[in-house]
Amino acid sequence: MSNQLPRQVKLFGAVSLLNDFASEMVYPLLPAFITGVLGGGAVALGALDGAADAAAALVKLVSGRLADRPARRGPLIVGGYFIAAAVRPVIAVTAAAWQVVGLRVVDRLGKGLRTPPRDAMIADVTPAPLVGRAFGLQRGLDHVGAIIGPLVAWLLLSRHADVRTVILASVIPGVLVLVLAAWAVKGGRGRSRADEGVVGVVPPSPAVARLRPPSTVIAISIFYLLRMPETLLILRAQMLGVSVALIPILWAALHVVRSSTSFAGGALSDRIGPSRTMWIGWLSYVALAAGMGLASSSLAAWVLFLALGVVAGLTESPERALVSAATGGHHGSGFGVYHALTGVTALGGGIGLGVVFQVVGGATAFIVSAAGTLGLVILWPFWTRSHRVPPP
Repeated sequence: MSNQLPRQVKLFGAVSLLNDFASEMVYPLLPAFITGVLGGGAVALGALDGAADAAAALVKLVSGRLADRPARRGPLIVGGYFIAAAVRPVIAVTAAAWQVVGLRVVDRLGKGLRTPPRDAMIADVTPAPLVGRAFGLQRGLDHVGAIIGPLVAWLLLSRHADVRTVILASVIPGVLVLVLAAWAVKGGRGRSRADEGVVGVVPPSPAVARLRPPSTVIAISIFYLLRMPETLLILRAQMLGVSVALIPILWAALHVVRSSTSFAGGALSDRIGPSRTMWIGWLSYVALAAGMGLASSSLAAWVLFLALGVVAGLTESPERALVSAATGGHHGSGFGVYHALTGVTALGGGIGLGVVFQVVGGATAFIVSAAGTLGLVILWPFWTRSHRVPPP
């Protein structure tokens, strides 16, 4: 069997790179834009992340069901990227925090349309022993785009462009995304019944197959409930002394770490198993979130913020590998449920931690997040043992 990843996996990696290039020109500037220009607070920032993910949850569930029919995947993917490209630049002309939240929600609806069918297509065309690497490549290139976007934003800001101008400029890579996405889905209707016997879904490894899909997705969703929203990570860094002008650089550097560890995390997932790899990522988050809560200087903020990039690298690919292995031939529905549940729990976590951040303080919010995740880390080994399906 070839160790080469399929052509479509590489194309979707390039699509993710360009899309995050456009998205991350805007996203790291939103905390400063909402709090500084529009007068919002930490609760608005928590709601920004949470509401955006939760609003997309139902769409992900529906699009996942639709994506079980391969012929529908291409239109769903291209349509999802189109919505994001069209809506994102409109943030530049908003006048209130609620308008930014609303537009971000619409942007994420596009993500809801495209993500389950894209992940299903990647899972379908990739041999089982390479699934971790396939999603590692997609997530890694996604983060490469998130390096380029903030650097372009910083360059524009350093040339005296204002935040609204930078947001408006995101339309350029957004158009390129549409062109490449249309190419990536061409001929990507999936395998027919006739050739499934040759290159169909490969049965998962016994260690992964024994995990019931609901228990796996529920545990992953609990992590999203406890995880600190990225907007509040940025706000915490600003409170510790990182200037707004340097936030795009900090964000780009974070994605250097995320990108490199995504490639490594995907390979590690294939080697030692996605469950163990994901657990290591959770444990890393506990230590780093607690450190962010106890930090008292801008240097500590830089070090811990960048180190948190390891968490994404060690969790994103294994999560998708677990879902892919557990859902058999129904990859569309499986990824729909996964993305929907994590979106809903992210809403609760984003708002709850935003309230703690605003009422009690940023340090306390991070300690609460770390303590909750520590409980999940302790329970996970027992969880996996108690939710195994008895062998036939």
